[in-house]
Amino acid sequence: MKVFYKNCPIVLVALFVFATCLFSGLCVQAASQYYYQLKIYHYKSKAQEDRLDAYLQNAYLPAMHKAGIKDVGVFKVLKPDSVDKKIYVYVAYRTWDALENTDQKLLKDQTYLDAGKDYLDAPYNDPTYTRMETIVLRAFPGAPEPNVPNLTAKKADRIYELRSYESATEKYNASKVKMFNVGDEISIFKKYNFNAMFYGEVIAGSHMPNLMYITTFNGLQDNKDKWKLFFDDEHFKALGKMAEYQKNVSKSESLFLYPTDYSDY
Repeated sequence: MKVFYKNCPIVLVALFVFATCLFSGLCVQAASQYYYQLKIYHYKSKAQEDRLDAYLQNAYLPAMHKAGIKDVGVFKVLKPDSVDKKIYVYVAYRTWDALENTDQKLLKDQTYLDAGKDYLDAPYNDPTYTRMETIVLRAFPGAPEPNVPNLTAKKADRIYELRSYESATEKYNASKVKMFNVGDEISIFKKYNFNAMFYGEVIAGSHMPNLMYITTFNGLQDNKDKWKLFFDDEHFKALGKMAEYQKNVSKSESLFLYPTDYSDY
């Protein structure tokens, strides 16, 4: 007992160091997960589309590159709605601080302000878009960083599939997120070269609770062939039979996109 009490301070220090390291490790892990932003521009006319393209290509992307964001994705819908047309802008941020402050940096860039004047100073009765929607996601622990697609097809022929899985409750959403990470559903996508750009849990959006991800393909047939392999995979079938993953998706949506010629992806 005397030995124990004599060494008690050492034990306490050791426990403190262990706890600090453990906590720090968790913080590092959390900090290493990227944040993703999807801006969705809703528009109606060809004139609005042309103005958005001009702004994104000549002002926004160059300014983002200057601000330290290497790659920005700009995508359009393969089969657009005739009334509510959309342009998707995807940005991956290494930290929450970068996500929160990068747009403010742009407002101090005179080159950006000059190049984007038509967009930034659009009159109230002639806006560049009808509405702008923003979705913020946190990368999965099992895929903490974004990827640049490794495709062989020409950019004009590529297909980017944006998927959203909605859940009835937060608990069911957590189950589906766990299925991707702990159940390692992500490994099935990797096995068949789905070339995913990101996987993420939505932390701000209009269809929560949900998760989203983008996979990329050399064309529609490539997409079709790989999904057949995915659904026939034994690992996926086994996951689907596990009790803890039942009923964890109440609605799934899939949208085919294609990159603009000036998109970095």
